[in-house]
Order: sequence, then structure tokens, then C-alpha cells
Amino acid sequence: MKKNFFRVFTAATLAVLVLAGCADKPDLPTLTVFTSIRETIITELIAGFAAKHPDITVTPTIAGAGNLMRMIETERADGNIAADVIWTSEVPDFYYLKDEGLLLQYRPAGANEVLEPLENTADHFIQARLGTLGIAYNTNLVETPPALWSDLTGAAYTDGFAFADPAASGTSFVSIAMLMEAFGEQFFYDLHANGAIVGQGSNQVVDGVASGELKACLAVDYMAFEKIGAGDPVAMAYPPELIAIPSPIAIFKDSPNAEPAKKFVDYLLTPEAQQIIANNGTLPVINGISVPAKYNIPAATEAAMRNIEIDFIDLMTRRDDVIETFLTIMRD
Repeated sequence: MKKNFFRVFTAATLAVLVLAGCADKPDLPTLTVFTSIRETIITELIAGFAAKHPDITVTPTIAGAGNLMRMIETERADGNIAADVIWTSEVPDFYYLKDEGLLLQYRPAGANEVLEPLENTADHFIQARLGTLGIAYNTNLVETPPALWSDLTGAAYTDGFAFADPAASGTSFVSIAMLMEAFGEQFFYDLHANGAIVGQGSNQVVDGVASGELKACLAVDYMAFEKIGAGDPVAMAYPPELIAIPSPIAIFKDSPNAEPAKKFVDYLLTPEAQQIIANNGTLPVINGISVPAKYNIPAATEAAMRNIEIDFIDLMTRRDDVIETFLTIMRD
């Protein structure tokens, strides 16, 4: 079965491996990183890591967090998890993996600098970025940017708003849980009554806004910014109640490449790697890293203050219930 179905190999990634001098060194350690992070970001990070560690090859498997977890469970049942490292934005998954005894206990260099560290991790995982989600809207279809979440239930967004499917997208699941925590189930009943829909993945709903198929959607920061940078009629709005989701990274306990994996995790918490993350329109997790002004995104410290609070450990036990409740409301 292995992992080839979801594995994403790009010309850019292959170029990184060649530049790293790995093409003619088959015995060098190869790290397999399961991640939901966008290809452009992970490719740039791999290039930065390769420049410092040319003796280590990094191969990403890129998919939604839900798909990655299904792969992990299948491979676990077969007795061999292929991944060395996992990096997604579905925080409850990391508590589950820790409780199942699957993660290596490791405190990376730079851990003391991380803003608002997650609780009760016992050094089994740590966030490497802070993903914000806001309302991406089509500037040709929406005259006045949404100021409040409740604006989405108004006539300006009738039959034009979408969520990514929380069963496939970790960021969508956690975001929906946070909105449910802040505004209750009635918020989703009101959205459904106004014609809101459930799309597919996070990229797909942002694509819909860019094309004009949708008026707006719940959007991951850097996905919307990529459209804006390409000249599409997309803008982002951030209501006062902010969705800011830690994006943890962890090493699998049985990885045969634990030492190279530690170096990769260490690298992601360096100022260099955090600046790459910030330059791509998502928030760093250490102080002193500036996000380009063009993104008009709240600073990490402000995001932490405005963030909707949620108990991730409790959420881990409620994942199926939250998804079922949401989908039942939205698909009735």
C-alpha cells in the first residue's frame, strides 16, 4: 500500500535534492515528512535545510491532515509507519498520537522561544507556525468586507459561502470547532439557512472564491494570499474573534532516522526558517520575525490575544461528534 498515492513530487523538490548533492549518494539518510503544509512553503524550507545539511534528503508527502492520519493508521496496522516526521494543523491528532505512544519525546533547540506553547505535550510535539484563518471574499462580488462572523448570514453572502470539508481538512475541522465554541450551533444553522455549503479541500474553496463561483469562504491565510499575489480578485477579512491554529510538528518514535529528524525539527524553529514561513503569509512562532506588511495579518502576539480559546485535549475526544454535528446541520 505504502504512500505513493498521496506523495507529491515536484520539479522544485527534485531540484532541491539534486542541489543538495543527494542524487549520487544513495546511502544518505532520507527523511519522509507527512505534511499538510502547502507545497511552496515546504519546498522552500527543504531547500533552506538542505543548504545546511546536504547529507540529509527530505521527501515530503503532502495531503490533507485527515488523509495523512488514515495513511498512518493503515501503515501502523501493517506494522510500519513510513513517515519519520508529521507536520499538520490538526492539533488533536498530535495528542492522540502521543497518547498512543507513537511519538518521540524530544525538546528541539529553540523551544524556549516559542510563543504560547501548547500545554501537556511532554515535549512530544511543538508548533512550528501559527496558521490564521479568516474570511476570503471576492472583491468583484462583495462590496463591503465582512466585519463580523455574523455578517456571513446576511443577504450579501446568500448562496455564496463555503467551508472546506472538516473530515478532510484539519484546519477546517479545528476552525469549525472554534466557531462552534464561540457562537454555538445556531451560527451554523443560520449559515445553512442562508445557503452556505460544504466544499472539498481548503484549496478548492479558495479557488472557488478566486473564480467567482463563491462569494466568500473560510480560508487559510497563505492560500488566500497566494491568490491575491497572483492578481485574483480576492481579499481577506479578520473578524474580532480570531481563528489562530498552532501547527505542530513531531517525530515518530520508531523512526530509523530520529537524529536527522531532530535536525529538521530544530531547523524549523530557527529565525531563518521562521522568516521563510512569515514571508509566505503565515505567522511565525518566535519573536523578532516580521511578516511582510502586504499581508495585513495580525501579529502573532495579537493573534494569540484575539484567538478563540479551545481545549484541544477535550477536542481530541469530540472530533467525530463535532464533524457529524456540523455536516448534519449543513447538509440537511
